[in-house]
Amino acid sequence: MSDQHGASNGRAEPGAVAGGVGTGAVGTGAAGPAEPVGSTEPGATVAVPADTAPPAAPPTAPTRHAPAPSRSRVSGVWVGLILSAVVLLFLLIFILQNLDPVRIYFLGATGTLPTGVALLLGAIAGILLVAIPGSARIVQLRRTAKREAKRLR
Repeated sequence: MSDQHGASNGRAEPGAVAGGVGTGAVGTGAAGPAEPVGSTEPGATVAVPADTAPPAAPPTAPTRHAPAPSRSRVSGVWVGLILSAVVLLFLLIFILQNLDPVRIYFLGATGTLPTGVALLLGAIAGILLVAIPGSARIVQLRRTAKREAKRLR
């Protein structure tokens, strides 16, 4: 004969609560038997987490790694050259794919240029509009720093 808590013929099924009653299980807070969590069908088992934890790995001795090589100015120059070559390659591809002529008007002068070249010249003009005032500000800050260094001596 099987009762609803998983005990049959006096033997507890794997995962069943000891004694076939759910004391200590989640319930209404009363001292009596509580409802099992999960399926309540006759013969159903309740999963109980194992009390044993997996064995901890033995501590290992710290390993010493060789120090990472520091970056030098030369390596920075090489990275810059490679990135510049990639950008130059993309610009060349852009110009060669945009060869349709476009008429350019600037301060009364007119001319015809391939679309890619015209856009490249516009981008260069934009870069110069940012770089010239930025460079002037850097020079100004260097002069101020030199004056302050002389004053503090």
